[in-house]
Order: sequence, then C-alpha cells, then structure tokens
Amino acid sequence: MTDALKSHVEDTIAKCLRFKFHDYTPKNNYMPFHVRLLGRDRLALYSFIHSLNTTFGSSVFEPVAVSLAKEKFTFADSQHIVGDELFSDCSNAIDNIMNELEISRRSPNRTEELSLLRNSLTGEKIKRKPTLADLFLIDKNGEHWIFDMKSPKPNIGEFKGFKRTLLTWSGIAMTENPKVSVHSLIAITYNPNYPEPYKSWQMRGMLEQDEVLVEKEFWDFLGGDGAYEELLDCFERVGVSMRGEIDEYFKRFRV
Repeated sequence: MTDALKSHVEDTIAKCLRFKFHDYTPKNNYMPFHVRLLGRDRLALYSFIHSLNTTFGSSVFEPVAVSLAKEKFTFADSQHIVGDELFSDCSNAIDNIMNELEISRRSPNRTEELSLLRNSLTGEKIKRKPTLADLFLIDKNGEHWIFDMKSPKPNIGEFKGFKRTLLTWSGIAMTENPKVSVHSLIAITYNPNYPEPYKSWQMRGMLEQDEVLVEKEFWDFLGGDGAYEELLDCFERVGVSMRGEIDEYFKRFRV
C-alpha cells in the first residue's frame, strides 16, 4: 500500500467512526443487574460494537476494498448492478444445480457448474430483479470478479442463498457476454476462528473452499501480498489517534 492509499484508508475508517458517534444512540434495554455489575459505559460500548459491525460492511470494508483493488484492477466498484437478464435455459440449469446440491446428488464443483451454465446460454432472455454485488472487479485480462461480502459467521440457512446468488451472477454475466471469464465468490473479511482455519464452508454442502476468500486471502488478493497486515496497521493507527475521542464519547454513559 502506498502512503497515499494508507492515508485514504485511515481517513475512511475515522470518518465512519465519527459518523457513528454522531448518529448512534444505545438501545434503551433495561438491564439493572448488568449495569450494577459492569457499569453503563461498558454496556454502551458493548452495544456500540454490535451496531458498528453492521456499519463496517458498507461504510468501511466496501470502500476500502475498492480503494485497494484500484491499484491492481482496471475497474473496481461497490454496490454494482451485475445485470438483469438471464437465458431461460441457464436459469433452469441453476435450478437443477441447486436442487441436486440440496438432495446431495452432487457435490459443489465450481468448474463443472460454470461449464453447465455456459452450455445453457439458449432460450429466451428473461428479466431478473437486478442484484447488487458488494464488490465488482475487472482485471487486466478482462476477467470479472464478483464478490458477496458476508459477516464472519453467517447463519446456517444462508448458504443456500449464497450459492444461488453466485450462480445467478455468473449466469447473468455469461448471458451478457458468452465469452467472459467470470468468478463469483464469497468474501469473509476476517476469520472469527483464528488461529484455527475458517471451516464453515465444509459443513454446508453448497460451496467449495475456493469459492470463499477469508481474511488475509481476500485482502491480499485485492491489494497484493502484505495488504492484510497493512490494513490492520491502518486500523490500529486510527484507534491510537482517536483514543481521546473514543474515551470522551463513552464518558457520557457513566452516570
């Protein structure tokens, strides 16, 4: 990461935090035992962190991902409309793949699945509700990389929806350009199981390991080797520089 990029990333993080301070009001949950035991300021901090987790995706991780990717990719965008048309036979192929995965008649195999979709680019073009990709990239070879950025601990039932989204994005991209090389992937911004490997993908029967980029693998893919560690350093520097502001903000909850 260049010094200019680091400065931009740190400014993005700081702005998100300051906006949250201005906009956030802790939930008024009556918890008398917790307050007496821990104090209002600690409960407020706990509530703030939970609220911040939902904000980080769109306010920090997505813009930071775009900034990193622009150093390597010819095009990078967040909240990108992938498209709204899909060949009818391709749509049927997606339904068949999902059905066979659900009943364990097939195992997830991205290469095979993409081949099935590419061989099903026939029939009429049907309109689909436009969906937004959290991160859309085009590399120097013209290949498309489409990411759905997810929370580190998705609900078990969500994996089926993840898989259908990835297949649909791939099918839409191929409908628009049958020759395009497309990679639709899930991105997990950090590994909650660290130092153990991230293993959630193994238990669902929907996604291959290489359909999920986790933590360092994702950030280094965007920004090159070492990007993940440099990104952590950016967060740490912002935390140190804003320590006074953070402490002052939570003082108000001590009474």
